[in-house]
Amino acid sequence: MKPVKRIAWVALFLGIVLSVCGPPRAAQAADPVKLNYSIFFPAPHKMTVLATEWAQEVEKRTQGAVKITIFPGGTLTPADKCYDGVVKGISDIGFSVLAYTRGKFPLTEVTDLPLGIKSGLTASRLINAYYEKFKPAEFNEVKVLYFHGHGPGLLHSKKPVNTLADLKGMKIRCTGMAAKIVSALGAVPVAMPMGETYDALSRGVVDGSMAPQESLQGWKWGEVVKYTIENFGSSYSTGFFVVMNKDKWNALAAPVQKTIEEVSREWIEKTGRLWDEIDKEGRQFTLSRGNQIIALSQEEDAKWAQAVRPILDEYVAGMKAKNLPGEEALRFYRDEVKKQP
Repeated sequence: MKPVKRIAWVALFLGIVLSVCGPPRAAQAADPVKLNYSIFFPAPHKMTVLATEWAQEVEKRTQGAVKITIFPGGTLTPADKCYDGVVKGISDIGFSVLAYTRGKFPLTEVTDLPLGIKSGLTASRLINAYYEKFKPAEFNEVKVLYFHGHGPGLLHSKKPVNTLADLKGMKIRCTGMAAKIVSALGAVPVAMPMGETYDALSRGVVDGSMAPQESLQGWKWGEVVKYTIENFGSSYSTGFFVVMNKDKWNALAAPVQKTIEEVSREWIEKTGRLWDEIDKEGRQFTLSRGNQIIALSQEEDAKWAQAVRPILDEYVAGMKAKNLPGEEALRFYRDEVKKQP
C-alpha cells in the first residue's frame, strides 16, 4: 500500500473512532463538581424548596460546573449534627439552626436574644451584617455562605395564656436561647428538635412550643395547638446557617467560588422575605382551623419583656468572661433593631 493511501486509511479510521467514542478525555469538558446538601426541613417545606432553587441557580450560573443534590428531612445528617457533619465532610453543604449546637457559637448567640425583631427579613439582614462586622472566629472551620433568621418566635399552646401567671409551670418545647426565655417567663423548658414536636404536642408531652408562626402550617402545629400568643415583648429570632466544607470550598475554581458567593448574597433577601411570607400563611392556616390568636395587653407584654431582660445581661457577662466582644455585639443589634420599620 502506498504511503499516501495508508495515511488516508489511518485518518479515516481515526475519524470513525472519534465519531463513535468522542474526543480523548483530556479534550472533553471537565466533569462537574458534585456536592451534597443536608437540610433538616422536610422536602415539601418552602425552605427546602428555596434551598433547592439556590442549588439550581448555582448550577445554572456555573454552566453546570457544579451540581448539588439536596438531602431534606435530616436524611444525611440530623439537624443537631448538621454543622459538625459539614466540618467532617459527611455533607458538603449544610443548613440548620445555630442553637441546635448551643455553646459552639457563643458570640453569635446575640442573634437569638429576645430583642423584639419584628420580621424574618430584618433578622436575615441583621445576622449577615453582624457576621460581616465581627467575623467571629467560631465559624473558622467552615466557609460561611449565608445566614438567615425567622420572624418573631412566639408561644403556641394547647390552652389559653393571657398572663405570666397562666404560663407558670407549663411544659414548653424550645431550643437554644428560647429555653432561657421560657425559664425566665416561669414555664418549664423541654429541649426538642422541630421534627419531634408535632407528636409531643399531640400526645400532651408538652403543653406548647416556641417558634415563628410559619410552624403552624409548615410543621402542621396548627392541628395540635389551639392558641398563639402574641408575646412580642419577649419574642426572639433564631439564627440559621448555610455553610460549606472548607476543603471542598478551597478546591473550587475562583470563578465558581465568586458565583456561589453572588447567589448566596441574593438568597439572604429571598430567604428573609420567605420567612415573612410563610409566617402569614401559618397565621391564616391556624385561624382557618378555628384556633385563636391572643394579643397580650400592652401592660402585660411589658411584663414579659421585663422578665427576659436579665438574659441580655447574662449574655454580656458570659462573653466578657470569654474575652469576646459581647457588649459591642449586643449594642450593634439593639441599635439596628431600633431602625425597624
